[in-house]
Amino acid sequence: MRVAIAQFAVAREPDRNIETIRTYAMQAAANGARVLLLPEGIIARDATDPYYPAHHAQPIDGPFVTALRAISTQTGIAIMGTVHISDSESAKPGNVFLIIDGGEIRLAYRKIHLYDAFGERESDVIEPGNEIPPLIGIDGWRFGVMTCYDLRFPELARAHAIAGADVLVVSAAWARGTDKVDHWTTLCKARALENTCYLMACSEHSAHNIGHSIAVDPMAHVVAQAGDDDDIVFADFDRDVLDKARQTLPVLRNRRFAAPVLRSAPSAD
Repeated sequence: MRVAIAQFAVAREPDRNIETIRTYAMQAAANGARVLLLPEGIIARDATDPYYPAHHAQPIDGPFVTALRAISTQTGIAIMGTVHISDSESAKPGNVFLIIDGGEIRLAYRKIHLYDAFGERESDVIEPGNEIPPLIGIDGWRFGVMTCYDLRFPELARAHAIAGADVLVVSAAWARGTDKVDHWTTLCKARALENTCYLMACSEHSAHNIGHSIAVDPMAHVVAQAGDDDDIVFADFDRDVLDKARQTLPVLRNRRFAAPVLRSAPSAD
């Protein structure tokens, strides 16, 4: 399976972001990709205000997601990325990872680990999710998703692997800072290796976020990587490579710990 990862500086205006995504989806389709992974918070972003996307959340049947569904239909691409979604049942919006394929919403996963770290408090403006997302199958490959800060917690990736994931997927806006590119690369490679899965991860690049989107094979070899600029990169995932890695390194079969269990969200205090 060929996948595409497109990183870009998300604009303040949702309409501009839709046009950027449309361009990347057409480019992905033209290069034979089946999946296009996008960054976190693609509806709108301001590099000086980390909470700008939450303040511009739309309902899941609003114009932004409707436009994403149309792009998926037009290009034949499965689109993955996170959108801030408002709903009448929550006081705060959710940071929602969407998988849209054939114009249909296949997955809407509300981020469970909110970014209350490095001086930021995502929980002030976002309502956390309380469910491990199911795997989504596309052309015989099973995808398990994570959103940004989720990557720092090995349990979610392991839960996906135990459930049968072939590919771990991360949509992120990984903030800049000391050693943050190293953190990102190390964690992406570790999650792939410890679960013998392919991993594809997209981070927004901007004045606030690092870019450096990446694809990693099940033995932690980097098979595609972007720099610190607008870019689209491609990776080819091979079933034989996946099977050989799991035969050589049968960590999922050898493990002795029980499957992770999701507990209630911690207090924001």
